[in-house]
Formats: sequence, C-alpha cells, structure tokens
Amino acid sequence: MEAGLQSRLQQLLRRHAEIAALLAGGGLDSAEFAKLSREYSELDPIVAEVNALEAARTELVSLMEVAQTAEEPDLRGLAEEEARCLRERLPDLEQKIKLSLLPKDADDERNAILEVRAGTGGEEAALFAAELFRMYQRYAALHGWRFEVLDVSETGLGGFKEASASIAGSNVFARLKFESGVHRVQRVPETEAGGRIHTSAATVAVLPEAEEVDVRIDEKDLRIDVFRASGPGGQSVNTTDSAVRITHLPTGLVVIQQDEKSQHKNKARALRVLRSRLYEMERQARDSARAAERKSQVGSGDRSERIRTYNFPQGRVTDHRVNLTLYKIDKIMSGEALDEIIDVLLAEDRARRLAAVEA
Repeated sequence: MEAGLQSRLQQLLRRHAEIAALLAGGGLDSAEFAKLSREYSELDPIVAEVNALEAARTELVSLMEVAQTAEEPDLRGLAEEEARCLRERLPDLEQKIKLSLLPKDADDERNAILEVRAGTGGEEAALFAAELFRMYQRYAALHGWRFEVLDVSETGLGGFKEASASIAGSNVFARLKFESGVHRVQRVPETEAGGRIHTSAATVAVLPEAEEVDVRIDEKDLRIDVFRASGPGGQSVNTTDSAVRITHLPTGLVVIQQDEKSQHKNKARALRVLRSRLYEMERQARDSARAAERKSQVGSGDRSERIRTYNFPQGRVTDHRVNLTLYKIDKIMSGEALDEIIDVLLAEDRARRLAAVEA
C-alpha cells in the first residue's frame, strides 16, 4: 500500500482511539457526545477493514514461516496453499479500504427533482422528451421509488415541451445524477415521407431535492403571478386562476406549476422546484473551486453537453462519456437496461476518485 495512504490510515486509527478515550472518559456535554459518537461511527467500518488487513498480513507471515520450516511435507504444502489463497485476497482487502476512504457526496442519499425539456428538433424533440420522461418513470417503478409528476407542458401531439417530477426513494440522486445533460435522438419521424433520419435533442436535469432548512427563501425576493391554466394548443382546462408562476428576483429563476386545480398546491410545488434549483446553484458555486477536477469527471452534468445518443434505426444507445454502446434500445427506453449504463458511469466515477486518493 502506498506510503501516503498508509500514513492517512494511521492518522484515522489514532483519531479513532482518541475518540474512544474521550467517549469513555465522560465529562462531555450532550452536543459534544453526539458529535464525537457520529465521527466514531463513521470511522468504525474503516478501522474494522484496516484491522482485517493487518490480521491477514500477520497470518500470511506465520504461514510463510511454517511453509519454510515445517518438517512434514504435507504440512508445508498445506501452509503454502493457504498462503497463496491469502496473498490473492490482500488486494481485495486493500481495495475495500481505499473505497471506504473515498469522499462521499453528501447529496447522494437525497431525493431528486427531474426536469426534461424538448431541445432542437421541433415536435420530434418534444416526442423524444416525453419518451425520456416515461423512461425515468418506468425506471423509478422498477426500483420501488415514488415518482410524482409535478408539471407537464404538452404539445397536443403527444410530446412534452417540458415536464418535471419528484422522485423519492433510496439513493435516488446517487443513481440519477449523471443523467443530466443533452440526450440526442436519431430516427425517422412518422411524418417523414422520404425516410430520412432526423436528429433532435432533449435536455435532462437531475437536481438534489432541497429541504426548507437547506435553502431559505425570503418572500420579498419572490414575484408570484397567478393565471388560468391551459392545456395543449392553448385551450382552457380550468375556470379559475389556479396556475402559479414564481419568479425569484435575485437570480431570475422562473418556475411555473399548473397541474393541480388548487392554487395553494401549485404554489407549494413551485416552491419545491425553486428551492431545489437554488440548492443546485449553491452546489455548483461550492464546486467551482474544483473546476479543474470537474473536467475529468464522468461528465460535468452541464446541460450544454451531449452525453448520450439514441439511434433507433440501429437499435443502439451510446453514452459518449464512457464510450459505451449497447444494442438494446427498447430495454433501455423501458427502463429495464438503464442500470447497465448507470453502473458503468458510477464505476468510472469511483475509479477516477480512487486515482485521486492514491495520488
């Protein structure tokens, strides 16, 4: 194991022992005790893995000694075989320790706000945006997540100009955070008489859902407009002013909600989306200091970045960040095979962060 990593582990072991002594010694107030207990619990798994590695190394030394000094051939052979098996296990034990040292994204366990918007390509882009939205809806169902549609702006021909949803469940943001970006589709539209392949796009944004305690919104910073909700093509679907448009004056962010018949519910939903967008802006501001590092990540998540192409004539989906191509577009669009792409993205991200730890 690298000297720098070994030194860091020794520091963690010393800190673990120090906290154990403080907790056992008493004299701490409740806040200090709770804080140290949390830190101790976070260090516990790492310490257990380090101890397991040290125990394996000690056992390996003993086995090698037996293999060299035992008089009975059978005993020497048995010790050599056990030493070989143990030697093969050591890299896995070291890898576990390195993985446990990776910095955790504090937002990974959060729920998420999903936003899908039609990009270039007119009605074909809107149809593709609707298909992407339903793909994530089916993917959420397969994972047992709750998918709550917040707002949908339809085109009247089955497409979505834009749509948003709240997705709640275990590790939602962790699995979906690399979906942000431009998704490109290549196919022959039903209205294309000449059979030519058209290219259009939709943008996806996945935001960690913020709680009220995460982002404080001052009422004086908001302009709230109410209006009558309308359906595809502009026809009225409501006879009351229930739709809500909230403008956050300091940033210029605008959120519109009109799916609910209740103005109060639409306002609450709009505030949820606004809060998450503001939280994402804060996240990006915090990350700006790591701009150079972000360039090497598995996609920056920037909406202007083309991350994936869905080619229907060839039945393939290509993720450009990891050069992965799968010829199972139907299963990906149904949500069944989307994990095959997400798992590769997460593995690539872990590998990058491991390299940073080892540097």
